[in-house]
Amino acid sequence: MTVTGIITALIVGLIVGALGRLVVPGRQNMPIWLHMLIGVGAALLGTVLARALGIATETAGIDWMELLVQVVLAAIAVALVAGVGRRRSVSRY
Repeated sequence: MTVTGIITALIVGLIVGALGRLVVPGRQNMPIWLHMLIGVGAALLGTVLARALGIATETAGIDWMELLVQVVLAAIAVALVAGVGRRRSVSRY
């Protein structure tokens, strides 16, 4: 992987994190850096999963199916992390 490939992966990850946040309904009390971190992880995992499913990831243009897998993974991760944070913040008497 080249430096350009790593920078591109980080930028795509940031976009995927933002899209994952938009897909999940309701308010998420999470800092933006956590959404970005989730997006980068979802982008990497989404590429691996797309390749395992046989989705073409080495095309000349934008790989829409790969991007869809990445956004779905990011949305699931955002929902899980936001749900865990919501449960933890509930005070018990």
